[in-house]
Amino acid sequence: MKKQLLDNASDTSLDRVDGAVKVTGTATYSAEYLVPGLVHAVLVTSTIAKGSITAIESREAEAVPGVLAVISHLNAITVPGWPERKQPAERVPVGTALRVFYDPLIYFDGQPVAMVVAGTREQAVHAASLVRVTYQQETHQTHFEKNIGKAGVALNVQRSKNSPFQDYQRGEAAKSENTEVRIEAEYTIPTQHHQPLEPHAIIAVWEADDKLTVYDKNQGVKSAQGQLAQAFKLPRENVQVISKYIGGAFGSGIRVWPHTMAAVMAAKQLKRPVKLVLGREQMFTSVGYRPYTVQKINIGATKDGRLIGIVHEGTGQTSMYEEHLERTVLASRTLYACPHVATRYRLLPLDVNTPTWMRGPGDATGMFALESAMDELAFALKMDPLEFRLKNYAESDPERNLPWSAKSLRECYELGAEKFRWNNRMQAPRSVTQNGLLMGYGMASSLYGFHRHPSKVRAVIQADGSVIVQSATMDIGPGTGTAMTRIAAKVLGVNAKKIRFELGHSALPDAPGQNGSATIPSVGSAVHVACEALKTRLVALAREMSERFKSGGQVVVRNGQVYGSVDDKDGVSYADILKYHHLNELEVTEESKSGAERDQYSMYSFGCHFVEVLVSPLTGEVRVTRVVTCADVGAIINYKTARSQSIGGVVGGIGMALMEHSEMDHRFGRYVTTDFAGYHIPVHADIPPIEVYYIDKPDVHVNPIGSKGLGEIAIVGVAAAIANAVFHATGKRVRELPITPDKLV
Repeated sequence: MKKQLLDNASDTSLDRVDGAVKVTGTATYSAEYLVPGLVHAVLVTSTIAKGSITAIESREAEAVPGVLAVISHLNAITVPGWPERKQPAERVPVGTALRVFYDPLIYFDGQPVAMVVAGTREQAVHAASLVRVTYQQETHQTHFEKNIGKAGVALNVQRSKNSPFQDYQRGEAAKSENTEVRIEAEYTIPTQHHQPLEPHAIIAVWEADDKLTVYDKNQGVKSAQGQLAQAFKLPRENVQVISKYIGGAFGSGIRVWPHTMAAVMAAKQLKRPVKLVLGREQMFTSVGYRPYTVQKINIGATKDGRLIGIVHEGTGQTSMYEEHLERTVLASRTLYACPHVATRYRLLPLDVNTPTWMRGPGDATGMFALESAMDELAFALKMDPLEFRLKNYAESDPERNLPWSAKSLRECYELGAEKFRWNNRMQAPRSVTQNGLLMGYGMASSLYGFHRHPSKVRAVIQADGSVIVQSATMDIGPGTGTAMTRIAAKVLGVNAKKIRFELGHSALPDAPGQNGSATIPSVGSAVHVACEALKTRLVALAREMSERFKSGGQVVVRNGQVYGSVDDKDGVSYADILKYHHLNELEVTEESKSGAERDQYSMYSFGCHFVEVLVSPLTGEVRVTRVVTCADVGAIINYKTARSQSIGGVVGGIGMALMEHSEMDHRFGRYVTTDFAGYHIPVHADIPPIEVYYIDKPDVHVNPIGSKGLGEIAIVGVAAAIANAVFHATGKRVRELPITPDKLV
């Protein structure tokens, strides 16, 4: 088994290829493009959670110097792809995305109801404060616990026979009720909001009546291109979406949100480029969130620690107009060898905006419950939590009855426990103190599904031997360009400094959005395939140049040259090959996608987290003081950026466990935590030493590069590991996140 630390491989890791432009401030983000004639838009949002608009008074706002328009449902242009407005307005059927400025109906507090466009942002902000909207208010429902009895099976699930969100059962679910040792508990994840450093922003430019360019903070330029083309009835190639740099995103940029449509509509209506930047408060109602979720787990085992039954039920929040489904209960079917398992997933529609995917969506939520319950059951069995997990280790996928494509979770446990010094753990809670503080050790497993989507890449070698690699993929922060450069350099035998990876533009070859930890498995595979094809073309051209490339040993490439054999000392450079053949460049475009292997193997990333906490017995303050995380994600492409991904996931898990909670005043259906003063996230002082380890063993079945997703698995299980450590320190089990001092005192 190969075990690798970043520090042991730092000499071979690439620095971020875009690092210099980011730290010097020369990278251009969505709100920073200089467009002639640009004007500024500011949203006016609803102050009720349900009802309808009865009047909009905008004359005072329109009189402000510089104001060009106040746009609302009263005067907005018609979006060709939307159905004709009904009179009187009717609430949309479930499954309909919010149509901004479409009719007077209100679905949630903070919904855009008008937009001021002016010459400067300051003018627009002032004018927006002068717009007066009156409403006919209806009784809203935003309180999750008070309405949980209204939850039901999603309509999408009812209509689909193959949905993974269907009720699931293997064996006899009642077995968990009749086991020798049993835990039954409820776990709650509150609403948690996306709050990246860069707020969402868009510049919309109509180059002509039928040509649109959008600079948008978006995680999927190809999907956004398709959605905008469909909405405005344009040829797809006439819409270009550009998002070269993104200042952090965790799922909020996966779709086209109403504010994006609003800016595009305004630009069309005014025949001017329009910039719209969301304020921090608007981020809470504009771009989704991790949904409020309540889970019930009934789990039982024999006295010697063999799992017998798991029943895992989850209920998640969604809006009244769309269904957002998450993988909350799915890991319980797969992670452990348990003969009797049942899962049920329900949705509760409320008068709120639609949730969306947030790092580790569903899995991070569900694994908090499952891994907390596993810890509780281990304590009831008087068994070490790691020993308990190893005793129920699944050697194959118990849900699909398939072998794993690769699984080194056992090695993760072994390596993580060794580095953390888990064997020093005292079994009894409250048994260790340090300087008057209670110390606790906790651990949890991590699992995340493998996702690979069809992807295309263009690779071009130029006359000087430099290489351009292109794909319409994204980089929301993990270092996509760096990883793709590393793959291309390895295949072509070219110094990474001679490779330029271009991304973030919908005109480039097709690629999926950056979500689901699918970018390296998908786009990375396409880069590999395209560069292999380019290398084959170069070798073929070299063979036409000289007899020595046609005979002898196998032709090889290294250092940007083709050699007749491994021992050949005299190669011909790529530049000379192109020159000989009178070529200015050589180009290939290749596609890579999954095949029959998806039906032959079960594919997942695996991992585990070990956490140490200190808890004040007086105040209940929790400090995470040490973390060891270990992952089995196939081959590691670039250690330095991979390690940053893992650290970022752990930091997100600390926020999830101890701080993040969007508080709503249900009297008004309105969030009251609308800035960083009220919505707490980890800062530098909250982050302990984090040790990152990888098994680094290629999974030969998943794709040509043997690499699986890393970004999501880094957070999955962290909150549970922290909660388990808090229990070990204090003897108190907290099942409702975040773990704040009031729950421990």
